[in-house]
Amino acid sequence: MRVVVALGGNALARRGEPISAERMLENIRSTVGELAELAREHQVVLTHGNGPQVGLLDLQNLAYPEVPPYPLDILGAQSQGMIGYPLQRELRNALGPGHQVATVLTTTLVSSSDPDFGDPSKFIGPLYSQEEAQAHSEHFGWDIKADGVGYRRVVPSPQPAQILESAAIATLVEQGFLVICVGGGGAPVVLDDGLELGVEAVVDKDLASAVLAEELGADVLLILTDADYVVEGYGEDQPRNIAAARPSVLAKMNFAAGSMGPKVEAACAMAESGGTAFIGPLGRVDDILQGKVGTRVSNDVAEALIYT
Repeated sequence: MRVVVALGGNALARRGEPISAERMLENIRSTVGELAELAREHQVVLTHGNGPQVGLLDLQNLAYPEVPPYPLDILGAQSQGMIGYPLQRELRNALGPGHQVATVLTTTLVSSSDPDFGDPSKFIGPLYSQEEAQAHSEHFGWDIKADGVGYRRVVPSPQPAQILESAAIATLVEQGFLVICVGGGGAPVVLDDGLELGVEAVVDKDLASAVLAEELGADVLLILTDADYVVEGYGEDQPRNIAAARPSVLAKMNFAAGSMGPKVEAACAMAESGGTAFIGPLGRVDDILQGKVGTRVSNDVAEALIYT
C-alpha cells in the first residue's frame, strides 16, 4: 500500500513551546517510531508543515537590516532542509541499516490570481498577545488574525495546482525509499511566460499533500494532527465526533479555515480521486488505520455520515 503521511506542525513545535532546535528534535524523536513501523510494511511518503519554523526564520531574517529580507518562498525552501534533515536522520536511526530515506526539495505550482493573495489565511510564526500582535502589525506591516487563545501573522496560502517534483518522488518510492517532501506545502512558484517565479506565500501542506497523493496514485492520505476526530460543531454546546463520511457530504460542512478546514478539504479531494483519507491523532497511526480513532473519508462509507 502506498501511503502519503501529512505530519502536522504539532509534531515539530507544540503550542506554547519555544521554537528551538532542541525541542524540535525531541518532538521528532517521539514521532518517528510509529512512522518507521508504518514504513516497514508500506511505501511511505512523508510531508510536513512549517508554520512555526518559517515564521521563526522570517523573524531572524528581519533581525539583520543590512540586506533586504529574504522572500517567503526562499525561507520556505530553507525550512525544508531545517526540518527535513532531522526527520531524515532520525527516521534512519529508527529504521536501522538497509532502509533508505531521502529528502526532496519540493516546489509547488500555484496561480498568481489566487484570491488568498488578497485575503491571507495561513498562520506562521509564534503566538502573540493582542498587544504584541498589534505592535508587530504596525511595525512590519503584517496581517494578523486570531488563532485560538492568541494572535499570529497570516500570509497568502494559494491553492496548490501541481507538485513539480512528483515524478522524481515516484522514482525514489519505487526504488524503496521513504521520501520526505512537500515540506511546508512546497516552495510556491508561478509560471510567467514559461518561467518559474517564486511568490510570497506559504502553501497549505495538507492540500499540497492531497495533490501529491493523487499524482503518485497513493492508496491512502493519512493526515496526523492533535485532534482525535473531525468534530461537527466544534466549540458549540453539542459537538459531535465524525467517525466516517463521504466526501460529498463532508465537503458541504463548515470547519475553521486556519485549522481543520484545509485538512477536511484535502481529505475530500483524496476521496473524490478514488483514494481513502484519514484525519487522526499523532501517536495512534495503527488505531487510525484500524478505525479505532480518527475520521475516515471515502466514497465507500456505508452511510453518508457516521458519528462515534
